[in-house]
Amino acid sequence: MSPDAPQHHTEDLVLRVMPAVDRAVWDESRYEPFIEELCRGREYQRQAILEALRYFLGNKYACLRDLARENFDASPTLQRHYGSWSSMLASLQFPEQLSASLDLATGTGKSYVLYAIAAVLLAEGAVESVLVLCPSLTIESGLTDKFRSLAERDDLRTLMPQDAVVAIPTVINANQTIVAGSICVENFHAVLERTGSSVRDSLRGKGERVAVLNDEAHHIANPAGQDARKWKEFLADPAFGFRMVLGVSGTCYVGDEYFSDVIFRYSLRQAIEEGVVKRVRYVEELPDVRSAEEKWQLIRQIHEDARTRTTRYGIRPLTILVTKDIARCKAVAEQLKQYLVDAGVLDAEQADRRVLTIYNNAPDVPKLRSLDDPANEVEWVVSVSMLNEGWDVQRVFAIVPHEERAFNSKLLIAQVLGRGLRVPAAIGRGEPQPFVTVFNHEAWAGRIRHLVNEVLEDAQRLTSSVVEDSKWHFALHTVDYERVAETVETPFPSEVSFLEKGYIDLPADTAVRTVDGVLIDAVDSRSTSFKMSLEQRTYEATDIAAEMHQRLGEIDEMNAEDGNPTVYQAKFMLEKLGEIVSASLSRVGATVATERMRQRILAAMGVLNRGVSKSVRWRLKEDRYRELSTAARQADSVSAQELRASKFVFYTDQTRPTLDDRQKPFFDEVTEEGSRYGQIPVANPDDFKVPLNLVIADSNNERRFILFLKRPEIADAVCGWLKSVPVRFYDIDYTWRKGEHQKQGKFSPDFFIRTSDDVVVVAEVKGDEEIADPSDENIKKNEYAKRHFGSVNDHLEALGSTIRYKFTFISPRDFESFFQYLQDGRVAAFRSDLDVTLDEALSSQQSRQGDNQ
Repeated sequence: MSPDAPQHHTEDLVLRVMPAVDRAVWDESRYEPFIEELCRGREYQRQAILEALRYFLGNKYACLRDLARENFDASPTLQRHYGSWSSMLASLQFPEQLSASLDLATGTGKSYVLYAIAAVLLAEGAVESVLVLCPSLTIESGLTDKFRSLAERDDLRTLMPQDAVVAIPTVINANQTIVAGSICVENFHAVLERTGSSVRDSLRGKGERVAVLNDEAHHIANPAGQDARKWKEFLADPAFGFRMVLGVSGTCYVGDEYFSDVIFRYSLRQAIEEGVVKRVRYVEELPDVRSAEEKWQLIRQIHEDARTRTTRYGIRPLTILVTKDIARCKAVAEQLKQYLVDAGVLDAEQADRRVLTIYNNAPDVPKLRSLDDPANEVEWVVSVSMLNEGWDVQRVFAIVPHEERAFNSKLLIAQVLGRGLRVPAAIGRGEPQPFVTVFNHEAWAGRIRHLVNEVLEDAQRLTSSVVEDSKWHFALHTVDYERVAETVETPFPSEVSFLEKGYIDLPADTAVRTVDGVLIDAVDSRSTSFKMSLEQRTYEATDIAAEMHQRLGEIDEMNAEDGNPTVYQAKFMLEKLGEIVSASLSRVGATVATERMRQRILAAMGVLNRGVSKSVRWRLKEDRYRELSTAARQADSVSAQELRASKFVFYTDQTRPTLDDRQKPFFDEVTEEGSRYGQIPVANPDDFKVPLNLVIADSNNERRFILFLKRPEIADAVCGWLKSVPVRFYDIDYTWRKGEHQKQGKFSPDFFIRTSDDVVVVAEVKGDEEIADPSDENIKKNEYAKRHFGSVNDHLEALGSTIRYKFTFISPRDFESFFQYLQDGRVAAFRSDLDVTLDEALSSQQSRQGDNQ
């Protein structure tokens, strides 16, 4: 698109499926327990599944052409983007079939969505079988394993309706005949002529009763060769007559153009902001490097920086280098191995084990599946850019596009970023959100910045983030309930000669220079300066001696616990170890140790840990209570479409300077007099005691609540308040029953208000309709939240603190009385109509349970 083309937000191109469906035709409530248990709180997965099922089963559209025309006629954005209906129609991949795409950011669990859609279509009897196609054997294997594990889960099976046509799908590959009730998972090569697959023979003429779901569907729209074109031809072939065709991808682009048939979008920005995937940062200014050797040192130090952040989780970091073609892939892999050997980091055998070379049919490809195995030694993967799907690995923390061509379109950048987005399971709730560093070349940093921003959608979006130096920050208190696994190592020691002879043989080495660079957070655009030595860090002899002494003490402690006591720490005191290190350095004419020297010294102690045995112990976190600053709240954002529909943004005259330059034009548009967006200016910033640059109200009820908070008389009674985010800031665990099934979840209350009399009010805002008919889920949220804050208050009382927490479920009916109580200093005694209703409903539930026992 040219720079002069009309600007719009990508989600404005998403097609809207009519939500009103005749329940006699399609009743999604029958499958809600199954879908909710499968998704387990991942609301975006649930929405994607239901949107696809409404489209397929709602009987509102005969084909994609009908859906697209309905949206085109109703959307000025689509009309501007495509210019004419004929242009949009020409962009549709399969207009005469009931086809569509789901855009789900990589790392957000597309396989769960695919399985749920397939299972419900079979259970409903809408189709007799489902064919799931993907672009590679690697993805085929992963999907097959995942689908079989889900099909074997008894809890999911029992949540299917009793009259389900197929309660337990049979998961097969195309080396078997595709029969009724089966989900057949295959790579798209199985649809070609002259293969041993049963796909073509099993499905010829049966397309009306078969749904085809396509993983990594951008391959269909971006055919890279004759075989890929055959994939699209197969789906459109009238000899099969497929009616239902769904594509799922995290990169819904044809080159730089967004798909024209997307019916649901969960963007990379949303996934990052909600903590579902890692944050992304990239190089704005690359340090001055004078040779290929120095660049390798720089890349290695990015890798080692990741190690310092992941070691405490027991994670070995992985760095991916992306090349433009197979020849460069092989060459770069050999250069990396040689560098690691020459730098003394690894020997040749270790380099071969720890560096994988990945291209089509490469010998290392089968090793991709085990990359997340804790025992896996691989730390580097060199890959061709277009062969990245199917091995999304949790422990990727750095990505290095080795040439610009490997990273020069929206499609490629989304694919490449996607390889490093999954958050390791070991990094749990309450931990800082990890990030993946994209380490590109500064000569094209501007283009990378432009592409990253387009993929992350800065164009028409406003970001609510904390103002770090705001005077309205305050501390919150919470309780963690998680169990934590600890790996305990018990070594079997042996003596080592250097402790006796008084020195360690070291290679001569020097530290050369330190250089500067800048990294940019791709979401909030904050810059982080960094300095790196292009040789190695240096260490004083006393520092290394102290580290050695500490390790000797740890070894002594573990050996004593194992019944094999040693006295290494007593035998080799700190001064003695310092003499050993100094003597070792002196032998090579050095007064300080480089990183290479330090590693050699510590490696010489390695035999003291020979024969390590490992065991896992479970414990509760030692400090179950912790403080959480409002400054730790994650960023949140709102799109143009959301501000035109149901959301609102509150802002002051101090908001605009806090925004990224790319968001300022949209902010000006939103706040313009007569704007069609949901926007509320706050005249006096001193009455807006919130440590955020702007506040997003997610509903009209929240808008009304915030209007009270900015009143001068209310502001006088408040020391600060915070609008929370949906996930990962202040989560409260709860369980509830849905039908006959126990559910688990987390929720984050909407508002935290610190009053002038040391009461922190925690408010969950609902609609008045909840009073008449409270949901079971909200009844349990209320129960668990009050128990949670009761525990927090008991802890604070034991500490002698005067701070107390007051939790309330509140609806607009009680806003006036609530804020009057707050203004009068009586808020600790406040009870809303909804509070009373929820407590009574809980008592009634407990009474019924008692009668049944």
